[in-house]
Parts: sequence; C-alpha cells; structure tokens
Amino acid sequence: MINTSTSKNSLLLQSKDTSKQNQLATIFQYLQNNIVTASMLSEATNIPQKNITRYKRDLELSNHLWEVKKEYCKKTGFKAWYITTNEKYKTHKQQLELFTA
Repeated sequence: MINTSTSKNSLLLQSKDTSKQNQLATIFQYLQNNIVTASMLSEATNIPQKNITRYKRDLELSNHLWEVKKEYCKKTGFKAWYITTNEKYKTHKQQLELFTA
C-alpha cells in the first residue's frame, strides 16, 4: 500500500521548488529586456511582490541584478529603484567591485 500523505508531501515540495524556479526564471528573463520597479515587475509578471523582493536580493547577491536609477514608480507614484538583469546597465563601480572582493 502506498503512503498517500508522503506522496502528496513530496509532490507539494516538488511543485513549490518548480514554482520558485519558474518565478525566478520569469523575473530574470523579464528584467533582461525591461527596466522597472518591483511593483511594476509584480504587475507585469503576476508574481507577488514579496516573492520578487526575495528573488531580487538573491539576484543582487549573486551579481545578476542591478539598480539603475531611483525615480518615481509609474505604478505607485513613490520613489523606488528601477532594476534590471541586463549586464549593459551594470555601472563601472559595480564592475570594479568584482575585483576588490
């Protein structure tokens, strides 16, 4: 007899991991072609902003996301960082930090 609770838990964990990877890939890909705030990104991708905040931190720490400018967000009207994963927007200072670590 199959233990259904274990099977369900395994599937749930796998789907959460897959969902996380899908969300991270969606965020990374969207930011390759767009410079937006986290609120704008959430609206465009339908990913909750709390998840975007977590992935943003992970991408920054792995040196795959950069803050480009701080301006008023087109969605919220508040000042916020516009972000991207496109390397051509990496600042000279950020490039030099690679060699000082």
